[in-house]
Amino acid sequence: MNRRRFLRSSVAAAVAATMPASRSFAALLGTLPQANINAVSGDGAEVTLQRSSVQELADGLRGNLLLPGHEAYDDARRVLNAVIDKHPALIAQCKGAADVKAAVDFARAENLLVAVKCGGHSLSGQSTCDGGMMIDLSPLRGVRVDPRARIAYVSGGSLLGDMDHETMAFGLVTTTGTVSHTGVGGLTLGGGFGRLARRFGLALDNLRAVDIVCADGRLLHASEDENADLFWGVRGGGGNFGVVTSFEFNLHPMDRRVVGGVVAFPMSEARQVMTFFADYTAEAPDELYIDGGISSRPGETGDDAWMSVCYSGSSREAAKWIDPVRKAGTAIFDNIGTVDYVALQKSSDTADPRARGGYVKSGFMTGIPRETIDDVLRGFEPHPERAMAVAFAHIGGAVGRRPTDATAFAHRYAKHDLLAILDWPVEMDPTKQIAWLKDYWATLEPHTHGFYTNDAYDESERRVRANYQGNYERLLELKNRYDPTNLFRLNANIEPSV
Repeated sequence: MNRRRFLRSSVAAAVAATMPASRSFAALLGTLPQANINAVSGDGAEVTLQRSSVQELADGLRGNLLLPGHEAYDDARRVLNAVIDKHPALIAQCKGAADVKAAVDFARAENLLVAVKCGGHSLSGQSTCDGGMMIDLSPLRGVRVDPRARIAYVSGGSLLGDMDHETMAFGLVTTTGTVSHTGVGGLTLGGGFGRLARRFGLALDNLRAVDIVCADGRLLHASEDENADLFWGVRGGGGNFGVVTSFEFNLHPMDRRVVGGVVAFPMSEARQVMTFFADYTAEAPDELYIDGGISSRPGETGDDAWMSVCYSGSSREAAKWIDPVRKAGTAIFDNIGTVDYVALQKSSDTADPRARGGYVKSGFMTGIPRETIDDVLRGFEPHPERAMAVAFAHIGGAVGRRPTDATAFAHRYAKHDLLAILDWPVEMDPTKQIAWLKDYWATLEPHTHGFYTNDAYDESERRVRANYQGNYERLLELKNRYDPTNLFRLNANIEPSV
């Protein structure tokens, strides 16, 4: 319903005037149920939500409670991957920690399946669900910078672009991924790679503290000095322990102008370019970040090998490190130049698939041997309709200089993250696309060791346990303490043992 048209209605205005002030605006919009609601529990059992209980939840929220049939429901339930088409029984759009607590308390009391959405970038669709409750943090956005203390205070639903925009206004920055519409929460709690990670560490390495609503409804502050065990766990344990409503990040001085962009080469030179990439990135300074790979796209853009760079060091040294990249082959495209860092952070925003399906597999590497390049090229298969890329994301540097057990993120050995990414029009059969990528990945996975939890797809308990490596037992103890019923299970899940 159009809000202005509704409010212009004299009948609607008269009804609104008679309603108690405590009634949520969602009620005015016709969100509330006319009957009991069928839902599902975390283990898939059927649950019936009483109309009166849902009414009480709606009345207690400052944000909206959306049910199927409301005009805002379809937009809210959608995530970036268009193949994911799930329908939560209800969506709580939270405007503050109190709303998040109310939603978590309701979900726990009703034994509901819970999904938490921030930016909606989970390609596996773990930020939405069928029949459960989606806790939508998109209204909970805001960034405040203390330039003197070099701290950013970030609301739990904020996007990476919100942070970059606010912090760079003061000549300060922290690691925030490579796509600006990614959610801060999902990126940070799983690790948080980005163009500055080699220089300043992962996003979670720059985290000072969080406020988090746990499964029992408590709002806890966690830092090195308060609830330190929980603070250790959220830095790499993903969403296993609760919903983070605010973050505090350390910031670093950095020149707003960096050298960045993309250079592309003919696919016929892919082996040469990838070999250069493997050798060059192994010796790069912390200030230099390079992604490299090969891509195939339908249409005139065709196939190519490429490298994407960001050099954030001294401008006097930039040419020394960038010129060899440009000369790695016969450049057919080159837009590398001095650029505003915030603009560079937005430059990949439209590269993520929209109104298309997507699937990704990834794994960490300690180096790129020639055998890996052979297998990448041998199995790469262009297609007239789908787009595909194999990319090596650059890690190392400051990421690897922290102890493995300093945080729950265990993959400090990683020098690259190998990703195989596929996207296709939604009208194509996703089963065939996913099956093809899985077969291709089976030839690449032996070159990897461990995977990025933010890219997890319904991994088995055995694989999750192995992936957290020596940190798993400590994480399991935290899960047993803070979420013994596994309310927060749509993640690289640590299954409680109590």
